[in-house]
Amino acid sequence: MTIRRYLNQRLKLHQLRALEAIVAQGSLLRAAAVLGISQPALTRMLQELEEVTGQRLFDRLPRGVRPTEAGMMLAQAARRILAELRRLDEALDRISDPEGGTVAIGTLPVAATGVLPGALTRLTAEHPGIRVRLEQGRTEELLPKLAAGEIDLIVGRLYEPAMPDGFPREPLWEEPISIIARAGHPVFEEAEVTLETLRRYDLILPTVSQRVGQEIENLLALLSLEPSSSMRSSSYGFIREMLLATDMISVMPRLMMAGDMLRGVLRVVPLPVPAPQRPAGLILPRGRPLPPAGHAFVACLRAHVAEIGERGLAAITGRHMGGRENNRTAARPGG
Repeated sequence: MTIRRYLNQRLKLHQLRALEAIVAQGSLLRAAAVLGISQPALTRMLQELEEVTGQRLFDRLPRGVRPTEAGMMLAQAARRILAELRRLDEALDRISDPEGGTVAIGTLPVAATGVLPGALTRLTAEHPGIRVRLEQGRTEELLPKLAAGEIDLIVGRLYEPAMPDGFPREPLWEEPISIIARAGHPVFEEAEVTLETLRRYDLILPTVSQRVGQEIENLLALLSLEPSSSMRSSSYGFIREMLLATDMISVMPRLMMAGDMLRGVLRVVPLPVPAPQRPAGLILPRGRPLPPAGHAFVACLRAHVAEIGERGLAAITGRHMGGRENNRTAARPGG
């Protein structure tokens, strides 16, 4: 028997926001805190939603909740509906302020600390009316949001997808794992940097998970640098201060320190072995054009990446997985 739910008449936007928050947080308590309402009020809202849909939307677990098939289906629709409303809101803003608008950017961690600040500084200077929404995460976390229209594009490392996903990928630069040291470090006085040279200095390493961390570990193994004697920190600021104040060296994607290298206070140490290529750039939406603010951001990103390339900090590429960065060239000050 077919149930007439009349969702177009009975569903309310605040219910969709509540459902999205519960799925995202995996807990009624945390979702209530995010929404700024009490947990009993959120529970009543969920009960109303289950009554409207005629479906159980979540399974209760010892700690938190897990969406059922119906709950996940409704959450995905909620994301699309709310994203469409955000885009409508932004389109109406553009009517009143053609030079303004909003761009929603998903960013991977390395890009967030590396190329993005310079690109956004340029965007603010050239287009002061544009607003920016940033969301940081891993590629697998950001792609569903790109598909749903919650973000306009993704900036960062371009990993090959396990399966074709239809998202256009546009490589713009290479961000190799590199050895980083302060500009006045004794290592730059060496006629040739060897593995023995590198082993004289203590390491300060970023605490990063997933694929970036594995790539750092792979290069450490390739160089036979002993990670057990290293110091590790998840704080970009702490690593920076230790590099500037001591003779420690670091191993990381070099553009994590792009600002300091552009200012000339940190430099890339030439590696005695080739570094694996690491293309980075844009992941764009499927079948949906960028908003005008998105095009303005991409233009500023290209200009900033070109400046980084001119300073010798990164190879500029137009081919996905193309070219090999070898770190062999002695970096200029700031390069």
